[in-house]
Amino acid sequence: MSSAVAPEGNQSKWGKLLQFLADRFYDVEALREYLFQKQVSKIHQKNRSFTYIKERYGPYVASAYFILKQGGAVKFQGKEWIRSSGRGHCSLEFLNFQAIPIEAVDASDCAINYQGLDNLLALKELQSLWLQRCPHVDDWCLSRLYQLADSLQELSLAGCPRISERGLACLHHLQKLRRLDISDLPAVSSPGLTRILVEEMLPNCEVLGAEWTEGLKLGPEKLSRDTASPIPA
Repeated sequence: MSSAVAPEGNQSKWGKLLQFLADRFYDVEALREYLFQKQVSKIHQKNRSFTYIKERYGPYVASAYFILKQGGAVKFQGKEWIRSSGRGHCSLEFLNFQAIPIEAVDASDCAINYQGLDNLLALKELQSLWLQRCPHVDDWCLSRLYQLADSLQELSLAGCPRISERGLACLHHLQKLRRLDISDLPAVSSPGLTRILVEEMLPNCEVLGAEWTEGLKLGPEKLSRDTASPIPA
């Protein structure tokens, strides 16, 4: 008997799995749609508002709980940073900070989306917000940040794959911004030109990220001059 034959128990498990898939899905497209909807539902669940916490502890604690649950970090005024573990676990000391505003939020790599921003827009004293590499932060999300215009001074959007020039144009409301990171935005077609426009839009803000020449096409003369060998003939 060949050693490649699977044990009877494993054959039974695979048979049940294949039968389950066959019963529910008639083709690959149906399976893909099912998996997609499962992912959407998971993201929706992660971005729900914790109404019961807000009613009991107030908006600051509710916002902190939301970010920490996602694996991010928060800083209350006059306090040290509070960070969660990889599974969203952390000390519950912040439940006592009901009357202390949050001044900084690090939501880098979190699954926050348009809906989830509801948990942050009540933070009217928020000065720093990091949204680096957030896969679901898009132009529509940026269109809501005007609600933080009276306090926000630092914003990082570095590495967000769904942010384009349209979203960055919405930031003109944030005139108190002093530092903005727009590096590594793949949906921005002309990073250099975009940086110039953002700097004009926010004259008092230090814009980090794309060099002004990035994405600009150089003329033949300029190109040949720049690529010429520095060693004289």
